[in-house]
Amino acid sequence: MSHVMEMIPPRPAPALIGKRMNRARLAGIVVLTLWGALAIGLVALVVGGWDTAKFERYGPRYLSGLGTTLTLVSLSVVLGALLSVPIAYARMSRNAVLSGLAFAYVYVFRSTPLLAQLFLIYYGLGSFRPQLESVGLWWFFREAWYCGLLSFTLNTAAYQAEILRGALQSVPKGQHEGAASLGLPRTVTFRKIVLPQALIVALRPYGNEIILMIKGSAVVSIVTVFDLMGETRYAFSRTFDYQAYLWAAIFYLVIVEALRHVWAWIEARLTRHLKR
Repeated sequence: MSHVMEMIPPRPAPALIGKRMNRARLAGIVVLTLWGALAIGLVALVVGGWDTAKFERYGPRYLSGLGTTLTLVSLSVVLGALLSVPIAYARMSRNAVLSGLAFAYVYVFRSTPLLAQLFLIYYGLGSFRPQLESVGLWWFFREAWYCGLLSFTLNTAAYQAEILRGALQSVPKGQHEGAASLGLPRTVTFRKIVLPQALIVALRPYGNEIILMIKGSAVVSIVTVFDLMGETRYAFSRTFDYQAYLWAAIFYLVIVEALRHVWAWIEARLTRHLKR
């Protein structure tokens, strides 16, 4: 008995269902349109108000200020990272005194403005000149750049300590127990098992902290440090051209956007084993 096999005739693909317009999509379109119009307006202002003489005169000063900003932020982030390690472990300590001191440090520096901390270090400690000279520290506190570096380091150390503490505590206890059952030393457990997992958790908050430090570093110009914002204020005081601040905003935007892309690449590289 023969069986006749019939092929299913080809059928057209199902029609695409268009997305309906709702309030959220409409609001998103309006916001994107406004941002696009603002970007076009800024480009038109820059092109229309271009002054070659000002560019040649103040361009090098902007680059010098940019170098000062990047140096100041880079050093403060690195020094703050080194300082945050003992602070984070003190916060997790079972010693009430040690944990309390670390908590007080973090609480104070996270709860007060960076500008106030900078003023307290530059103007406050600067009023103790005889005492600082007697211990040989006046050379440090008389320079606004060093005071800015110190205030930035202490501030970011408090934030980085909390980031590190949260990341370390996010690693499941089973990881520690499994390593102990295999007879691994604590140093090896921390370096090979705990720290890599903690850094993945802390990577994005660290990136946000660096971006905030870059934008917050503009306050150091108030204490006569010629960083990017300090050079911008100098250029504006000589030209009274609002584009001086526009160019500063563009510089900060480029720095933040470049850092964001670099950090996204690092995150994708370190978490590639987690993708399915």
